[in-house]
Amino acid sequence: MSPTTCIYVASPLGFSVPTRLWYESELLVRLAGAGFEILDPWAAEPGVEPGHPADPMAIGEKNARMIERAAAVLAVLDGTDVDSGTASEIGYAAALGRPVVGFRTDLRESGELGAVVNLQVEYFVRAGGGRITASLDEALALLAELCRGT
Repeated sequence: MSPTTCIYVASPLGFSVPTRLWYESELLVRLAGAGFEILDPWAAEPGVEPGHPADPMAIGEKNARMIERAAAVLAVLDGTDVDSGTASEIGYAAALGRPVVGFRTDLRESGELGAVVNLQVEYFVRAGGGRITASLDEALALLAELCRGT
């Protein structure tokens, strides 16, 4: 892994205050502590909040450019179904050949029988060498392994 390996974080965690606090104080801190440069779409879009209109084309374009710069993607898969934006980011990363590590701590069942989450999302995570894990330590270790030599 190079000293500045870029990891794009795909997640819906910036949409609410409680999840945003955990995202910033735990997830991003742990990624930075593991030596990754974080490509954070939530930091790039301060205007995405209640009462502020979003420019979907500009935001989508900026996020796509960050995914293109990334060595890998860490995708938060919590929820009864994977967030549609996160699923789109996973598909785009997979199409670019970027490995994706799924991180899911949600105890609720999700996805089709035999799949941890939506089977197509799980396919794109696994097809690029990634896995879905409930452990942040395991997710960080897998990202380091997948990015070795980048």
